[in-house]
Amino acid sequence: MGNFMKRIVLSVFCTILFVLPASAGNGLITVQSSYSVPMTLDRLTEILQSKGLTIFARIDHAAGAAKVDTKLPPTQLLIFGNPKLGTPLMTSNRTVGIDLPMKALAWRDDAGKVWLSYNEPDYLKSRHKIGDRDAVFMKITGALKKLIGKAVSP
Repeated sequence: MGNFMKRIVLSVFCTILFVLPASAGNGLITVQSSYSVPMTLDRLTEILQSKGLTIFARIDHAAGAAKVDTKLPPTQLLIFGNPKLGTPLMTSNRTVGIDLPMKALAWRDDAGKVWLSYNEPDYLKSRHKIGDRDAVFMKITGALKKLIGKAVSP
């Protein structure tokens, strides 16, 4: 194998070894929003409340950054949940409480695009080793996909 081919193989190997693990399997789902950061979370809040979910808090990270004289593009976190679904998970393993209630982060990137990120339910299942609540995780996964999809779509 020539020197050039060795470099290509080494380059591909390093990409697979070092780049992919940093981005793959991080437990986040990120979808693009058609709306501004505040409007995205306003829409999500309205949708969640219409389905009976509880809104616990909304945190404006950019406003917090401004208080310490730092500029941060619009970034807001919505904390929400449904005790009917979260409580059974916590009875299986209380450590899942570190990830509950659910959170959705709306943020604007440097190119001006707005994104909405949230924890993938199956990641929480794996992270907290919950093997006896598959139906609950399936329900949460389906609901989040539907509700968040509705919030970010025109």
